[in-house]
Amino acid sequence: MSRPPRARDTVLDAYERILVEDGARGATLDATARAAGVSKGGLLYHYASKDALQNAVVERLRALVEADIATIESAPEGAVAYFVRSSVMEDDELDRAIVATSRLAQSGHSGATAALVEMREAWESVLRPHVRDAAALDLVMLVSDGLYFNNALGGDTPLTAVPQGAALDALVELVVGIAAE
Repeated sequence: MSRPPRARDTVLDAYERILVEDGARGATLDATARAAGVSKGGLLYHYASKDALQNAVVERLRALVEADIATIESAPEGAVAYFVRSSVMEDDELDRAIVATSRLAQSGHSGATAALVEMREAWESVLRPHVRDAAALDLVMLVSDGLYFNNALGGDTPLTAVPQGAALDALVELVVGIAAE
């Protein structure tokens, strides 16, 4: 009898959570098994090695970016507005996958680095038709990076307050106005 797919996701979720919270050094197979509530043998049933777990994190990011690209393309408010607005980290699946993959990249995982580069290129590609030129695309990407970075710092003291509500609306309107084709 095969194990339910949810058990596999539970293990991957636990590994990803440890990567986000403790970094790659803390994301051992033993720690992952404990966090997932499975034996180490149970973990190895789903992921035969730490490399397999790392690759699964990278593949999860790729799938989530693909879904994000589809959402950007169909966003009623427009691609640029949606992209800037969604750059405020909300601790959703994509945010966690980005941070976990970044932790792997920082530890030297070349597949993670490649996936992050692909993510950036995919975002640029989907936004390019919606901006006037390369400088406008750079503006959108850098505003997005700044929002994400400041928000990702978390805690009570981000470097710069992350705009919310009307302030975020005004920022989105400004960026769209400057970047529009």
